[in-house]
Amino acid sequence: MNTFGKLGWFLALILAIGLGTMSYTFLVKGQTVPYADGRTSVLLSPDERNQVLGEMRAILAGVQEIQESVLAGDMEPAAARATSMGMAAANADAQILAKLPLEFSTLGLSLHRSFDDLAQTISGTDDPLVVIGEVTDLMLQCVACHDTYRLGIEGEAVAAGK
Repeated sequence: MNTFGKLGWFLALILAIGLGTMSYTFLVKGQTVPYADGRTSVLLSPDERNQVLGEMRAILAGVQEIQESVLAGDMEPAAARATSMGMAAANADAQILAKLPLEFSTLGLSLHRSFDDLAQTISGTDDPLVVIGEVTDLMLQCVACHDTYRLGIEGEAVAAGK
């Protein structure tokens, strides 16, 4: 093989390594740093952080509304609320998605699918214990995410646990 051929293979290898590293960083790792408490800090702009936290608060409020309706024996509004929190609500901003680690995004999508499943369960039962059991399982996804991640702000030293 001549020198030009070897150089071509070498450049192709360097390019492949570079693309692999970039793919890992942008698609798997996201914009993250380790945090002092052992969690991973996802770095967002202040507005992006507020948007994600607002969505989390809406999920928490929705779970409370579902439980309240179910315990009152009013399944129809509970099913409607669960449906509104399902995949129909999974409309994250592309700029934010690019900063989220793949596992964070996967947990979020799984949570939305779980709300669709919950809506079906609610529509198919009049037993509040069945629904509360499924809500309990659903909330484990929230706990797993909050145990693993925190939302930091880009450029703040505290985001890196300093």
